[in-house]
Amino acid sequence: MAKKETVLTGAHFMNGDVACAEGAMAAGCRFFAGYPITPATEIAEHLSQRMPEIGGIYIQMEDEIGSIAAVIGASYTGLKAMTATSGPGFSLMQENIGLAVMTEAPCVIVDVMRGGPSTGQPTLPGQQDVMQAKWGSHGDYEIIALAPSSVQEMFDLTIEAFNLSETYRVPTILLSDEIVAHMWEKVVIPSAEKTKIVNRKKPNVHSDNYMPFMPDDDLVPPMACFGEGFSFHASGLTHDEHGYPQTQSSEVQQRLVRRLCDKIRKNADKIVKVEEVMLEDADVVVVAYGIVARAALSAIKKAREEGIKAGLLRPITLWPFPEKSVAKIAKQAKKIVVAEMNCGQLVREVERSAKETPVIFLSKLGEDPHTPMEILEAIRRSS
Repeated sequence: MAKKETVLTGAHFMNGDVACAEGAMAAGCRFFAGYPITPATEIAEHLSQRMPEIGGIYIQMEDEIGSIAAVIGASYTGLKAMTATSGPGFSLMQENIGLAVMTEAPCVIVDVMRGGPSTGQPTLPGQQDVMQAKWGSHGDYEIIALAPSSVQEMFDLTIEAFNLSETYRVPTILLSDEIVAHMWEKVVIPSAEKTKIVNRKKPNVHSDNYMPFMPDDDLVPPMACFGEGFSFHASGLTHDEHGYPQTQSSEVQQRLVRRLCDKIRKNADKIVKVEEVMLEDADVVVVAYGIVARAALSAIKKAREEGIKAGLLRPITLWPFPEKSVAKIAKQAKKIVVAEMNCGQLVREVERSAKETPVIFLSKLGEDPHTPMEILEAIRRSS
C-alpha cells in the first residue's frame, strides 16, 4: 500500500468532520484526546489514522472528563492540543474548561451540536449549546467560540481557533452543528507557506525571573512549558503572578479575574468576525449562523426578487458576541429576524444589542433545520 501524504494540499471532497481534523493538523495540532460521540466521532476516527503519520499523538480516553484533562496537560508540555465532542460530552468537560481558563492553557474544543437535553437526538442537528459554550463553567471568564457554516469553514475556522487560542491563551471552541459536520463539499487546502499559523508567546527572561502569570501589555502572559527549564506553579486556585495560591485575597481575585475577562473583551474588535450580505439598505435583517445561515441566504435573495429590502448578518464569532455589528444594523433596520435551532439563545444577545429595534425570533427544533421558505415567510411578515 502506498504511503499517504503527511500533509494534504489542493482541492478535496470531504465532510465537515474530516475537514476539521485536517485543519487541526494544518494548524500544528499534534495531540488529540477524545471519546467517541455522535456526531463528532469522525474527527477522532480520522485523527486516529492521520496523527501517527505526522508524528502526532492520538489517545482515546475513558471519557470526556479525561479527554479535556489530557488536552490541558498536553498543552502545558508545549503541544497544540484538541478534543472533539457533542453536547453531553461538552457538559462533562465544563469543570476542566474552567481549569484551562484559569491556568491559561491554550487548547481547542470542537463541539458538534445535536438536539438535547440529555442524550436527545444523537444523529440530528441542533444549536442548543450556544449559551453552554459561553457560561458552561462556573465563575467569571470570557471564551472564544466560532460557528462554521460550510465544510471549507470547518477547515479554515479550526485553524483560526488554534491561532486565537495560542494568541490569547484561552480555550477556544469550534461550535459546529451536525449538518455542517456531516455534509460533503469541496475544500481547498492551501500550502503550509500560505497558511497563517500563530504560536504562543515564550518568555524572554531568565528562568529565575520568570513569573508565569505576569502579563504583557496585551494582558496575555508569555508561556513557558514543562521541560523548558522553568520552575513554576500552575494552579486552578486564585493565584498571583507567580502562580502561588492566594485564595483569601480579594485584591488578587479581582486583578486575576478581571484580566482573564479583559484580555478577550479589550481585544474583541480583533477577534470578532461576521459576514454581511446586502445590508447597505436592508429594512429587514436576518441574523443566523451555522447551517441555518445557508437557508437564510437563499431567503434574503428571494426576498430581494420580491422587492423586499432584506439582508443577512451571519455571526462567525459567537463569543465574544458581535454586539457592535448588531447595534449598527439596528440603527437602520426596521426589524431583525433571528433564526436558531433552539428555544432562544443567541437571540437574547441580539435583543440586548438591538435596543429598541423589534426582534422577531424564528425558533425550530427537531430533525430539520429552517427552510428558506420558512425564513422568507418571516421576512415577509416583518416587511
